[in-house]
Amino acid sequence: MTISPLAPAAFPDLPVIDGVTFATAAAGVKYTDRTDVMLALLAPGSTVAGVFTRSATRSANVLDCQAKIGTDSDAGAAIIVNSGNSNAFTGKAGDGSVARICAGVASQMDLPEARVFTSSTGVIGEPLPDDRITAKLVELHANQAADTIADAAAAIMTTDTFAKGTSAIVTINGKPVKIAGIAKGSGMIAPDMATMLVYIFTDAVIGRDALQSLVSTQNDVTFNCITVDSDTSTSDTLLVGATGASGVDVTGNSDFADALHGVMLDLAHQVVRDGEGATKFVTINVTGAATDADARLVAMANANSPLVKTAIAGEDPNWGRIVMAVGKSGAQADRDLLKITLGDLVLAENGWRSPDYSEDAAAAYMQNQNITIGVDLGLGTGTSTVWTCDLTHGYITINADYRS
Repeated sequence: MTISPLAPAAFPDLPVIDGVTFATAAAGVKYTDRTDVMLALLAPGSTVAGVFTRSATRSANVLDCQAKIGTDSDAGAAIIVNSGNSNAFTGKAGDGSVARICAGVASQMDLPEARVFTSSTGVIGEPLPDDRITAKLVELHANQAADTIADAAAAIMTTDTFAKGTSAIVTINGKPVKIAGIAKGSGMIAPDMATMLVYIFTDAVIGRDALQSLVSTQNDVTFNCITVDSDTSTSDTLLVGATGASGVDVTGNSDFADALHGVMLDLAHQVVRDGEGATKFVTINVTGAATDADARLVAMANANSPLVKTAIAGEDPNWGRIVMAVGKSGAQADRDLLKITLGDLVLAENGWRSPDYSEDAAAAYMQNQNITIGVDLGLGTGTSTVWTCDLTHGYITINADYRS
């Protein structure tokens, strides 16, 4: 597998989060000779919050997590994830797989079933061989360690070309509070909640309701602002666990909120940088819209446009395609007020090509790996920023024979 040209140099050195341990196993769910199951255990007293896909065809795992996520408990918790099979569109068989995995984890780890959260990622419509997963529970229990989060990140990959992780440490009341997170995602990425699988852990003290509110708020400006291909997964899950081991209460603390935002945004950006076939990381800034909602319409219309994305792949500064995307977005727009930029270059303004436009300069800018498109509608104060990648032949190659 060729690693994305936009990948970071290496998996980061993430801090150990007291109260969380990890283990991985090779269960052979689909893949051979690689780990494909990870189990994270959270200490008693941990709080867990999450957001999930709003897809009408969401998986049995997602439905089960949604039913459990609002439950308060002083017991520990478990998160078990398999790659290779999404357990989506598998009917009652999928429900049975989740029930058996939860029962097995609860028994082996001495936890209530209501505190066992499952995720599955991979092919849709194939029965999940859950017996292969439950057969590994003794091994997963025995191998728990606090410093193996990198292995967990690798175990949940499907078409990902690199494992994704990031962290933050923030000082609150003179004490350090740590956050570490991992994610998977490469294709079938579009904002409608979390757009992938994401697991974030912190040693902060925070109640479930406060954590849930914070996670939902930060999700709207991070994971819900990325798109690779406009397709929303059936399995999207974001879970955040807070162990409280630091003894620092972060409820309502803006520094902690900012740190969590940074972790979530970094993971979201890494997913875009690993977009299937991606060679360009693209930021789209929309300003001057009549409303924020209109700004988002324009930003997403550009981010999801095959014509805009292929022009970026071909390093062609074809700003006419951006004009097209603005016009089709459904947002209020006025041709004669529109301004379009690439980085610091003004391509078009006042309903016409800029008199300072230089094709050579624009073409040179498009050769960068990081591209910023600016659209100012000149109508109001509405703004939106989203992140996407280009659309290349590599995306077709990956997805044309995904099940093979």
